[in-house]
Amino acid sequence: MIRRRPLLLAALAAPAIANAQGADRVRVAVFNVSSALPYYVAVERGFFAAEGIEASATPLQAAPLIVQAMISGDVEAASNLVTLEGANINSRRAGTAVYIALNGQNARYQMEQFVVRANHPAQSLRDLKGARIMSAPGPANLAAARAVLAAVGLQETRDYTIQEQQMGVHVGALAAGTFDAAYTLEPVATIAERAGAARRLEAGVIATHLLGRTDAQAFAAGAALTGKFLHEKPDAARRFAAAWSKACALIAAEPASVRPLLVQHMQTSAELAPTVPLVNFRMVRDLTPQDVADFQKFVDLAVTQGVVRNAIQVDSFLRAL
Repeated sequence: MIRRRPLLLAALAAPAIANAQGADRVRVAVFNVSSALPYYVAVERGFFAAEGIEASATPLQAAPLIVQAMISGDVEAASNLVTLEGANINSRRAGTAVYIALNGQNARYQMEQFVVRANHPAQSLRDLKGARIMSAPGPANLAAARAVLAAVGLQETRDYTIQEQQMGVHVGALAAGTFDAAYTLEPVATIAERAGAARRLEAGVIATHLLGRTDAQAFAAGAALTGKFLHEKPDAARRFAAAWSKACALIAAEPASVRPLLVQHMQTSAELAPTVPLVNFRMVRDLTPQDVADFQKFVDLAVTQGVVRNAIQVDSFLRAL
């Protein structure tokens, strides 16, 4: 029995070893705001593992860095890549970032928004005249902030100043009065509001002011795979998408059950996690014609602004998996 025990243990371990060896490794660039939630759900609930995917996170806190990592081959996927950054690189290097899911944002599904420091008198976006504003990082976020302010009649330098700042400094900068307002993202906005550092001025500003409808879906970010990964490992890409779809479905059906992951992975307090707004996580295969039209309008506006250098059809970098 003494001699056979190691053989028995080895036999019992063999399936686990085989599964680990057979899993496809996927490195995922993660921009750690609440729209990255499907990644953590898929990891923690075992959806990736069930599909034979070994996912690992590469934290990158700016969309241009994520794009660079996709080009260089340092990652195969992105959890929540800003879509204007994706459109821009795809217009120059087709297939760099192919979206399998998009995150709908508006006044109901809150992500991007303007907040003001707690004692600022502004009651509407128009009241930001004279304000010192900071923006979530990256050219796309800056451009969206400027476009929304232009839509309400405010012009940069004449009416306000704006600087991009890493998400980690937003709460402190508002509390200290270094900036009067911020174009920020969740969960930072809720954290700032509950800490008494800020007051929410208006959320869902892209849908309301740029797409022209409060119920429009502003698809400002989403989950993407590199074209190389899709070409070289199509079955692994399909299984990655299947896990992602399960995560999105669980968030929609049982949001309370996954909100603790905001505490675990996104520096959100247990008190705040139940109230942090979540975006509308949608697989590309579930988009409606109106959704695609809204997305095209969003990208076309960015082309007009020069954020996306060349005109591009959005369906050229969407993949229904």
